[in-house]
Amino acid sequence: MYAIIADSGKQFKVQEGQQVAIDYRDNHAGDRVTFDRVLCVSSEKGVEVGTPTVAGATVEAEVLGVVQGPKLVVQKLRRRKNSRRKTGHRQLYTEIRIDKISV
Repeated sequence: MYAIIADSGKQFKVQEGQQVAIDYRDNHAGDRVTFDRVLCVSSEKGVEVGTPTVAGATVEAEVLGVVQGPKLVVQKLRRRKNSRRKTGHRQLYTEIRIDKISV
C-alpha cells in the first residue's frame, strides 16, 4: 500500500514505515503531522487517483527530528581580477516516519 502526497510544492511517494525528509517545519520530535493533500492511493481495492486529491484520504506521520542536507559549495571567480569568493550552504529538513495511510 502506498500513497502519493503533495507538500510544499513537491510530491512524495510514501509507504507505511518509510522515513522521508520534507522541507523544514518548526515541529519537535514526537509531534504528529497529517497530510490531507493525497493525490493517489494504492490499496487492496486497487489504485484510486484523485481529481486533484482523493476525498477523505489522509496520511499520518510522526516527526523524528531535524536533519541537514548535503553541503553545497558556491564559488564565484572573476578571471584575471584576483577576485574569488567561496561560500557554502546546508539546507534544513524535517525527518518524518509514515505511520498510517487511511482512505
